Amino acid sequence: MYPSIDSKERSERDIGMGKGMRVGTIAVVAATAALAGVATAGATPGGPGVTGETIAQTTVGGKDYILRRITIPAGQGTGWHFHDGTLYGFVEEGALSHFDSTCESDGVYKAGSTLTEPAGPRNVHIGRNLGTTPVILDVLYVLPHGAPLSEDAPNPGCDFE
Repeated sequence: MYPSIDSKERSERDIGMGKGMRVGTIAVVAATAALAGVATAGATPGGPGVTGETIAQTTVGGKDYILRRITIPAGQGTGWHFHDGTLYGFVEEGALSHFDSTCESDGVYKAGSTLTEPAGPRNVHIGRNLGTTPVILDVLYVLPHGAPLSEDAPNPGCDFE
């Protein structure tokens, strides 16, 4: 998708979400959740060994804002999926290899990087940890009220899961 831009430049350009904005976004979501009453979500991420912990959740204006910490063990992945809303992520630890439905990498996001995942079934993707240490992500889900965290999708024909 972005053959002439490395993932760091792409994540800074596309997301426009530096550390200050990330901290601000998390603070707004946490404050809103505290005022509205925090609910927890019990959804399980799709891949083997992948865990997700809901930190905060609230609904404002027909949208659910859910802040989660996702851990992907070395050698594991999220499974093929898409989201009904946009996700904003920050890589706390490790390196996330992200692939789109053409089986091509659309970025390798190292600790300190930000990424976004656009909404809809045209944006099927998988996140993989090809490293030797866990990947830990902080992810803000902005979803239509009541939508699942993700929708499973079949492997689009790639030789990996």
